[in-house]
Order: sequence, then C-alpha cells, then structure tokens
Amino acid sequence: MEQRTAESGGAAVAAVGVGPVLEKFDGVSRIAVLRGGGLGDLMFAIPAMAALKAAYPTSTLTLLGTPVHQALLAAVESPVDEVCVLPYAEGVRPGTEDPADLEGFFTRMRERRFDLAVQLHGGGRYSNPFLLRLGARHTVGTRTPDAAGLERTVPYIYYQHEPLRALEVAGFAGAAPVDLEARLAPRVLGGQDMTAKDSSPLVVIHPGATDPRRRWPAEQFAELAAACAADGGRVAIVGDAGEQQLAEHIAALASSPAVQSVAGKLDMAGLVALLAGAAVVVGNDSGPRHLAQALGIPTVGIFWVGNVINAGALARTLHRIHMAWVTACPVCGIDVTQVGWTAPRCGHDESAVASVQVQDVLEDVRSLLATTLGREAA
Repeated sequence: MEQRTAESGGAAVAAVGVGPVLEKFDGVSRIAVLRGGGLGDLMFAIPAMAALKAAYPTSTLTLLGTPVHQALLAAVESPVDEVCVLPYAEGVRPGTEDPADLEGFFTRMRERRFDLAVQLHGGGRYSNPFLLRLGARHTVGTRTPDAAGLERTVPYIYYQHEPLRALEVAGFAGAAPVDLEARLAPRVLGGQDMTAKDSSPLVVIHPGATDPRRRWPAEQFAELAAACAADGGRVAIVGDAGEQQLAEHIAALASSPAVQSVAGKLDMAGLVALLAGAAVVVGNDSGPRHLAQALGIPTVGIFWVGNVINAGALARTLHRIHMAWVTACPVCGIDVTQVGWTAPRCGHDESAVASVQVQDVLEDVRSLLATTLGREAA
C-alpha cells in the first residue's frame, strides 16, 4: 500500500525521478526559487529549475539569488525568467542586515503572489523561515530536524550530490528531472582575444576557491601551466578581483609568455566567452569549473574527497576528478569530514588537496586535449 508521509503533505507519488515525484500543484503560474551563494551554488540549482519549468511550462520562474547570479544569467540561456537580488539576511545572504530593506523585499515579493516557492538553499534553519515570509500558496524544500516545516519537505543530509538533492526537492514539487546536471549556452559567442589569437589549444585555469582548504597550491598550478605551455598550448588564469594577486603569482612562477593572468579583468559575459572558447578548464571545486562544465567544456577538477560527494561531475568522458583522501587537518588533526552548520572548524587554512600530483592532472589535460582536438579535426 502506498504510504503518504507528513513530509509529502499528503500528496501521492506520481512517478519516480531522483526520489519520489509527487503530484503537481494546481494553478501554478508564478514560481520563486530561493538559492543564494556563488556560481557553483547556482549551477547546482539549474537542473531543478529546468525540471520546474518543464513541469509548469506556462509559469514564470523567478530566482531569488545574488548579484553574481544575476550577472551570469544575463550572459547565458537558462530556465530562469528573472532574478530578484536577495537582501542581506542571516543564513541566506551574508552581510549587514537592514530591517527596512528586508521588510521592503518581503512586501514586494508578497505582492507578486507566488503560487509555488521552492527552497534550494541548505537545510532550512534560516532559509525556510525566509521562504515562508514570501506568502506563497505552496512551499517545498529541504529540512533539518530543527528547521521550520514547509508544505512538502525533503530531509536534509549533508553528504548528498547537490544537483541531485535539488532535483529531489523539485520532485516533491511535481517536477520530474529533464537533466541531471546544469546545461547552459552563452547568449553571445566569442569576443575574447585569447580565443582568437591562433589555433593552439586554450587551457583555462582557475586556482581559487571560497574555502582556502580547497585550493591546490600555487606552485603546483604554476608547474601545470608551464607544462601546458611547453606542450604548445596557451594558458589563461582566471579569477575575480580578490584572486588577481594569486593568479598573477602563478603566471610569474610559470615563466612563459604563453601563460597569462586575466583575473580581475573580465566581466561575467567575458568569463563565459573565455570558458566557452577553452579546450580544457582546470580548477578546484569552484564556480568557474562548475560553469565550464555546464557550458559543455571538458574539465579537470581537483577536489577534497568529501566535496566529490556533493559537487563532483557525474561523467568521466569529458570531466576528470582528482581526489585528495584527507580526513584530518594536516596541522592539528581535527576531523574534517564533519561538515555543515554545526561542524567543528579549526583555524587552519592549509590546503587539503596538496597531495594531488601535477603529473596526474597533466595526463588528464593531455588526454582531454587529444580527444577535443581529434573531434575538431574530424
């Protein structure tokens, strides 16, 4: 006999996708999706938003996101119809809260009369109360035991692949998957000098990551960049303004005219164009690598093993992953597998991925270049 749990709001299972696909809601024409964070966080939510648009094809989908999301979605084709930038709010968008700004935001959102609000932003401790203030007719999202309940909730357990988690939530909104990972296309192709100078393959490197423990050491990135240049490639090192010094340091260490830093010099459209023109993108577990994957560009990712569970590419034809099997801080020995809101965090920022070998990464870059170039020549 079919079971209907409190988490499903009494809805029946209509199909199976990533978990149950519940009955659709009636009369949905306005959908709000809550997903803050950076580029990678947005990439994790794209498949779920594509599923929602397919399930409710006449609806308008509004992403409640961040300025970087707004900039990216203006540069690519996506299932999102519009972006409303979130105000600063604890646990949703870091920054100094302004009560008047928050109240004004919720007033404007309630005036939109959303039919469905979907929470894809963490376990709900902060994001579920935030979502409920939108006043939507129906609410769906994830939930830790201490979070406010929504109409339909998926249990939040930290170690789950983020795009699949979001798809499981979309299933509770009645939306079956149409893709397991983000797929994006640039609105405008070309426009970056490095993609047009000559026919030698372009390797793009992103050495940054929000958490410094996820960053491969600069010396190893420099060794890789120099080897790619020696193979006859061009190397562009990307990053935001805060990563400009790191990128320039790596370019200097590589000591090759074929290696240059463009960190801090590209707007979002420029980054999209550069990535779309690359033969291979190499990076840590970070937004630009996830974006390159969504654009269909081969990637080589350097991951701490725990992050592979949450964020690693699913396929290996075009995407290779190198894992550092680290379970303890290299300085103090604290268990780093305990992650999430309540996990202990020591004050050490030493790289957890330094054990990944340059030669291993280089071999995958060469393999992907050979495959890519062979496909272009065919």
